[in-house]
Amino acid sequence: MEKIILGNSGLEVTALGFGCMGLSFLNALAKDEKIGLLHSAFENGIMFFDTAQAYGDNEELVGEALGSFRQDVVIATKFGFKDGNPPLAGQPRRKHKSGCRGVFKAVKTDYIDLLYQHRPDPNVPVEEVAGAVKDLIQQGKVKHFGLCEVDAETIRKVHAVQPLRLCRASIPCFTANPKEIIPMLEELGIGFVPFSPLGKGFLTGTINADTEFDRADARNMSPRFSKENREANQALVDLVVSIAKYNSVTPAQIALGWLLGQKLFIVPIPGTTKLYRLQLMLQDLHPEFITLRFR
Repeated sequence: MEKIILGNSGLEVTALGFGCMGLSFLNALAKDEKIGLLHSAFENGIMFFDTAQAYGDNEELVGEALGSFRQDVVIATKFGFKDGNPPLAGQPRRKHKSGCRGVFKAVKTDYIDLLYQHRPDPNVPVEEVAGAVKDLIQQGKVKHFGLCEVDAETIRKVHAVQPLRLCRASIPCFTANPKEIIPMLEELGIGFVPFSPLGKGFLTGTINADTEFDRADARNMSPRFSKENREANQALVDLVVSIAKYNSVTPAQIALGWLLGQKLFIVPIPGTTKLYRLQLMLQDLHPEFITLRFR
């Protein structure tokens, strides 16, 4: 798989990453199956893996699965949520640093390639949090810093204290003001990581307003997958499906190809709990879509 270096950071990642969150939420997979899926992703060329403190045992799972080839992968994780609940509010700089240190034990590593603040703390200036992470970077414990789901003003404030390498958000077609954020990231040399690039299956054309999810499916908890919201967004899916049919490819190819063709610094991180879906996803990533970004 193609690799890219994001901006002037020296951070090299594969053109496609793997979002690991779904491996720890409402699925019936045994631990060895989860580890096998992560191994398969690596064996098929993926070297960029995304986890978080808020994802239950996910950091431990990722650390165990990738430990034997730790030097060959880029692990991104996140701090700032407590047990998946709202952000840690009002925590001083030392508390944020302490929370970050818990990551190393969970992932079973002495360094983190990319550390995100999962959400801004409304009671602590973002510059103070950036300063705490800067200390960890200077100590060699963290290599790069990123933010999740933030506005342009916050990005500029943080970047002035500690240069950012990646910002993570929902895919642009579901994200507010992408026309403001994307050019600014390009200006500052910051990469963009769209999570759920297939809309948690919605952009594959296999889900509509009448689809009934298994009771254990995490999408039951997402407002985006309410019946009324699926009806409201169906026109977007129909467009993707029609373009795919016209080009004799799959809707997933169009969705991933569109993202990969936008900018060199965009790195989608789809995830799955099914090995066959991982294989299909990688098959969908035809060379012509990868090379779009290098033209």
